[in-house]
Amino acid sequence: MVYQALYRVWRSQRFDDVIGQEAITQTLKNAITQSQISHAYLFTGPRGTGKTSAAKILAKAVNCPNSVDGEPCNECEICRSITDGTQEDVIEIDAASNNGVEEIRLIRERANYAPTQAQYKVYVIDEVHMLSTGAFNALLKTLEEPKKNVIFILATTEPHKIPATIISRTQRFDFKRIDTKDIVDHLAYILEKNELSFEDEALNVIAQAAEGGMRDALSILDQAISFSDDTITLQDALEVTGSLTYDMMDRFILACKQENTVECLSLLDEMLASGKEARRLLENLLLYCRDLLVYQKAPKLLAEKAQHFTATFKQSAEEIAAQQIYSWIHILNQAQNEIRFTTSPRIYLEVATVKLSEGISTENSSSVDAAAQPADTQELVGLKEQVTALQQEVNQLKNRLEQPQKVQTKTQQHKEKKPASTGYRVPKKRVFKVLKEARKKDLVNVKEIWEDLLASLSVTQKAMLRASQPKAASPNGLVIAFDYEIICKKAANDQEFVLAVQNNISRMISDYVPDLVYITDESWPTLRQEFLSGHKEEADEDELTEQEEAKSTTTDEQKENLAVSKAQDLFGELATIKED
Repeated sequence: MVYQALYRVWRSQRFDDVIGQEAITQTLKNAITQSQISHAYLFTGPRGTGKTSAAKILAKAVNCPNSVDGEPCNECEICRSITDGTQEDVIEIDAASNNGVEEIRLIRERANYAPTQAQYKVYVIDEVHMLSTGAFNALLKTLEEPKKNVIFILATTEPHKIPATIISRTQRFDFKRIDTKDIVDHLAYILEKNELSFEDEALNVIAQAAEGGMRDALSILDQAISFSDDTITLQDALEVTGSLTYDMMDRFILACKQENTVECLSLLDEMLASGKEARRLLENLLLYCRDLLVYQKAPKLLAEKAQHFTATFKQSAEEIAAQQIYSWIHILNQAQNEIRFTTSPRIYLEVATVKLSEGISTENSSSVDAAAQPADTQELVGLKEQVTALQQEVNQLKNRLEQPQKVQTKTQQHKEKKPASTGYRVPKKRVFKVLKEARKKDLVNVKEIWEDLLASLSVTQKAMLRASQPKAASPNGLVIAFDYEIICKKAANDQEFVLAVQNNISRMISDYVPDLVYITDESWPTLRQEFLSGHKEEADEDELTEQEEAKSTTTDEQKENLAVSKAQDLFGELATIKED
């Protein structure tokens, strides 16, 4: 029989099997029992927390004819075919490799057909944030006009990359990181079922290394089972996860307490040479310091781990001041942030090690230096500080006396200097064209989605558009005014930026693809006034023409009435008036 990984064998098949997400599973079960099933769901959260498993369980539960309290039976033909991945009405799509418009259009076409075997046709789109802009537009159209008996389940680890228009049309469920205790309990249950022995602390090390992901925990457990002989020991777990042993951490912290920098650096070199990974090393030291602090203040909270604490750990907890531990935690946390963005983590580790061994942190370095100085030196420092304070007061008095003169000089300089021009020509005709067809409704629509538009752009594009505001909008155009002329010119010449803004606006406002006109904020009042003046002249000319036509018409009518009157005087009753 082909071996299957633990995370595949023990994949959740019922809502009650999903670990650590009780609020979400209970909500979904209630929705099924009350027949309040939405047409679209969004499952977000870190990797390995049960998003895809919950999606498949939901697909089974809504289609299972024997469903009880919202749970699938997992025995009928529908449930088994969905579990095996052979049910043609439940389609799983990986958006990382199927992220184009054509794939989503194919889904739209297939969604028009009723399910063949199941009650609902369910589409599970994993890593949905990988879809292209065009694919999101196509998907949005489907979510706006949902078909009967079709359910979309979108799963992602990066919800911030999904357009707000998509999120607003789904029911969102945020899967949280699984608690370490829940992971330990589940791993223990699996090992007991497989009749494998283990040490409790070994499972705790595995659970901490998994960082809240059950799939990662099961993968590490798989490795530990293969690595161990008969029993999964603490040493096995430390070797598999690359974590530090308690002995290593005891020696390192003891050397830091004794301010033995040479010994600390030697131990660090030893740990790295044994294959310990920098990030894991820092995490272990942070947890160790945290345990020292908690053991000092509330030892009962560490009752489960107390049996693994060494005599060195307990002695350190009694002798090291809490303030010193705070300082160490600060240094380790700072180093942890720094190594995330470097290709040479060893340098930051060595710097942090020196700080730890010398009892220096960025927050209290000045106070430490002051404390280390002799009394006479401190007195000298105090005198220097007083002299500096007096000099500052004298300078402030001088500044007050010179302030009126400086203000006057600056005002004159400001009048003489003109802002440097980048040579950007404002497209006046295009602006007037938009203003001629401008509608308040279009401008309001653009302003409503402006923040979403900024969020949808890249960091550089967002920074450019952040310094601008929409000023006027028509069905076919949009005037955007930039605070700075240089940014306006750069935006107008950056085709990628123009297309990104245009595409995202058209995606957020249905059937609106405006021609973007970029101007400077400084030129806007002049342009608007010039347009209004020209528009008034045209209106005045039209009004004058209408008045002349009306006067001409009135004169003709008067002449005609006079002729009729004379004819009646000459011919009396013999005169007959006929209308043309």
